[in-house]
Amino acid sequence: MSNGSQSDTIVALSSGHLPSGIAVIRATGPKARDLCALFSVQLPEKRVAKFTKFVSPRDQSILDEGLVLFFPGPNSFSGEDLVEFQLHGSRAVVDHFITAATAQEDIRLAQPGEFTRRAFENGKLDLTRVEGIADLIDAQTENQRSIAVARMRGGLSEKATDWRDQIISLRAEIEARLDFSDEEDVPFDFPTSFIAQINDLKIQLQTVVDQFEEGRMAREGTRVALIGAPNAGKSSLLNALSRSEVAIVTEIAGTTRDSIETDVSIDGHLFRFADTAGIRETNDIVEQKGIERSFSEAARADLTLFLTEDGSIPVDISFDWLIETKSDSRETIQEMTHVKQIATSSNSNDGLNELKNALLDFVGKNDSRETLLISHHRDKEALLSAINALENATNLLYTPELLAEELRTATYHLQRLLGVVDTEDVLDKLFSGFCIGK
Repeated sequence: MSNGSQSDTIVALSSGHLPSGIAVIRATGPKARDLCALFSVQLPEKRVAKFTKFVSPRDQSILDEGLVLFFPGPNSFSGEDLVEFQLHGSRAVVDHFITAATAQEDIRLAQPGEFTRRAFENGKLDLTRVEGIADLIDAQTENQRSIAVARMRGGLSEKATDWRDQIISLRAEIEARLDFSDEEDVPFDFPTSFIAQINDLKIQLQTVVDQFEEGRMAREGTRVALIGAPNAGKSSLLNALSRSEVAIVTEIAGTTRDSIETDVSIDGHLFRFADTAGIRETNDIVEQKGIERSFSEAARADLTLFLTEDGSIPVDISFDWLIETKSDSRETIQEMTHVKQIATSSNSNDGLNELKNALLDFVGKNDSRETLLISHHRDKEALLSAINALENATNLLYTPELLAEELRTATYHLQRLLGVVDTEDVLDKLFSGFCIGK
């Protein structure tokens, strides 16, 4: 993403689709406050909402009336002067306002994510907090919202900064001994706690890394593949869980030819269910393609449920749980000891609550959201790299120059996590996914 120039003032609608009750237009940059004069509005006191009329600079007619707020830099979201205009959510009003504003010299329409990018570049946010904002905007469930807010408010940032500071202190210990190694009264032996501190850091980082899968599933949604023979009740179960007719259900075997993905929120946790084509021997080319996709969905799922109505299970299929369907119209299937087994009926809803509770247990419904500090693959990669550097350091106790270099490497990976160094590729990808007004 081309970031333009920070000498420009940028303006954009920040409140979403029009028409709406209220439209919030934000401007940030050196000429943000000049927009008040452009629309014949007196600049309000900082952080005080002022009700006013907006006068069109084209013909001096009344454009609209609403609120204006002024947030002077550097104590604003962007770190620059920022003005927020709250008008009625009319397309005509918003188009008129933005067209007039961007006609001024050095004032232009903002690019996607540019308000937040300026906040990052002006030191108001680190990269993990920026990602928290993006996660919050995308959040669909209460669980996703909770984790995103914790990240946005600096949960991971504070931890990573503390780890980095501890490593810097260890590096300082080495540097001091290297600088004064010729002095007779400065022994080079490390304190007994030195290696213990490194090992403790490794444990702290590994504990957080071990929670990655839970965090990832919470942020992205837990992928659940429904597989089984034709007419095993996969589509009926999906409809029952989602409480809607998202999949076609008939008595004809092979109705589902392709995977159907549906998002379902269960107690605030997002599950992405994939209803797949029934697995059987067939000469139908289209159905064969659908069956291939069934196996692909199972391979990439976090959890695979095999549905059966008669207890038959192909020997060459792997799955996590066995779901007995149509339990209200047959005798109980013999219990299996090596997998979780749940009897359900989509007609009577028998077993659905048991299945939902089992799904919640799988994602760890009782875990504190504060413990799920990492949920992005970038987090995991950075922390594993830092752990590897610390592990190397513990093997270099008698070569302090190399030990210091490994600690420097560990610090680098934590700084990259925070966005302090070498993040341009991450920034471009991240900010391009933001909406224009953010």
